Amino acid sequence: MEIQLPEIVNVKLEDVLLKRRSVREYLGAPLTIRELSHILFAAYGITNEKGFKTVPSAGATYPLNIYVNVKDVEGIPEGIYKYIPERHSILRVSERELSYELAVAALRQMFIATAPIVLIIAAKFERTTSVYGERGYRYVHMEVGHVAQNVYLMATSLGLGTVSIGAFIDSEVEEILKGIVDGHVLLLMPVGRKP
Repeated sequence: MEIQLPEIVNVKLEDVLLKRRSVREYLGAPLTIRELSHILFAAYGITNEKGFKTVPSAGATYPLNIYVNVKDVEGIPEGIYKYIPERHSILRVSERELSYELAVAALRQMFIATAPIVLIIAAKFERTTSVYGERGYRYVHMEVGHVAQNVYLMATSLGLGTVSIGAFIDSEVEEILKGIVDGHVLLLMPVGRKP
């Protein structure tokens, strides 16, 4: 099942930079499909006809795959979806939502399980290392940082909260997402309404 996402509207950056904070507590309220659309576009959306995205990428190799664990978004069934930047859509790759399992694997940071969505950022290192060799590993990690900052800023502009989660047991996350996610999971980002 593939779902087309709504178009993006402009937001102001200046105020957002001043308000950006890490948020680890979320209200039990759903997100809208428009909010999800904005978050995913900020993360890795395509910005022009050449296929450039919202983040810099070494040699435009774009090694990341962005997934979203949907627990509570109006009009979207639970599950895990892959973001398809070329069509600004999401494709369901699993009918199970796994936020609780991810929270446990993330050293029991249980606030992850309360968020209506959790972004899962995975890397296909070879897309970049095939061009830049070992140095490509650095470039991939830099790109993940750019994605995270964009998500922080967009979430803040929408009145939402998020936090970057890198503290998790890699082998457990890989096992939870085996056969669902293509690439090595580098970052989790729960997103939800701030209390």
